[in-house]
Amino acid sequence: MHPDRHRPTSSDPSPDGRSTADRPLPDRLPLPSLLVFALLGFLLISTETMPAGILPQIASGLQTSEGLVGQLVSAYALGTVVVTIPAIVLTRRFRRKPLFLIGIAAFLLANTAAALSPHIALSLLARFVAGGLSGMLWGMLAGYTVRITPPASAGRALSLVAAGAPVGIAFGTPLGTWLGVTFGWRWSFGGLAVLTAVVAALAVLIVPDAPGQQTSARMPLGRVIRIPGVVPVLLVIFAWMVGNTTTYTYIAPFLNAAGSGVAIEVLLVVFGLASIAGIVVTAALVDRHPRALLVASLAGFSIAGVVLVLGSHSPTAIYCAIALWGLTFGGASPQLQRPLSAVSGDDADVANSFLPVAFNLAIFVAGIFGAVVLTTVGGLLLPVTITVFGVLGLLVVLRCRNAIYPGRADPTT
Repeated sequence: MHPDRHRPTSSDPSPDGRSTADRPLPDRLPLPSLLVFALLGFLLISTETMPAGILPQIASGLQTSEGLVGQLVSAYALGTVVVTIPAIVLTRRFRRKPLFLIGIAAFLLANTAAALSPHIALSLLARFVAGGLSGMLWGMLAGYTVRITPPASAGRALSLVAAGAPVGIAFGTPLGTWLGVTFGWRWSFGGLAVLTAVVAALAVLIVPDAPGQQTSARMPLGRVIRIPGVVPVLLVIFAWMVGNTTTYTYIAPFLNAAGSGVAIEVLLVVFGLASIAGIVVTAALVDRHPRALLVASLAGFSIAGVVLVLGSHSPTAIYCAIALWGLTFGGASPQLQRPLSAVSGDDADVANSFLPVAFNLAIFVAGIFGAVVLTTVGGLLLPVTITVFGVLGLLVVLRCRNAIYPGRADPTT
């Protein structure tokens, strides 16, 4: 037992990260609520990435440069990095549903401001605020999900909630781009605002409340990060995300260098669909074989990078590698949220707030690192980063497996 924990009582956290006093009866998944959470995830990821597809339209409408408009994505990521952890720490005593609804309402206002903004400065501010709210909502989703879910089904519940992100990548961002190109860029932001209102209405009607964390049980932030297993999980997700995002961001230069004739639009759809399949596989296996699933996912992810490099001139090899890449990366979030929630107990909300920060730091690092790789060794070798960082993540899992999955006697499960 971690030295910062006292002896368990009837109100102590169970391995699934909840106080037993707050745990619902273990009967079935709260499917409607989980679908609302997944829809929110779809909305959050679509909001983050959507401006990248309509940079020229936004730049023309706001009469500024595409380079400056590109900072709308950076401002969102910066808001997530800066705001998420303090927001989660300051609000963890509040009941979950009121806080959830306030966060969604504020997110609606931020998206509405972005849709109506006449100036780039206001747009950047709106995106920064939206990013901070996104990080807070992402940070509380895992703990909220676990609190309203039967203990034996926590992994499946987290997998279902996490499905919103790859669906957003596969379909939400292209849809927002189509709206912006066809009807004008403000329609893209307006569509996000409408969807936010729909999520808020569904949350009011469907999602149950759950208690916040009692003052006496709250662990200081510095002690949460020192809980065994927390740092290894964050290292794994950081390495996994850097490997993924470095190549994903610069996939067009890779395809150009490969000269295989593969269409990027088709490739991204294949990746998105494979990611959704990865969520399905994760949901089926994560509660029974979490450790083996994580090891297999990182190994398959690393192999995909090798296939991309060695088969760069073959469309068949590229599509197979992309499918393997998406399949093995799609379940990354629930595969790591589950052990992070388990080892952090009642402090799961705070521990999970580190995840979006790690995600967005990885995105920032990947953008710079990918540019360095592209300019120094060329686009053809970009997928090497998938393999290198996938192997690094795998080594952390193998080295720290007992901290990430305490109490699992069989090292293969």
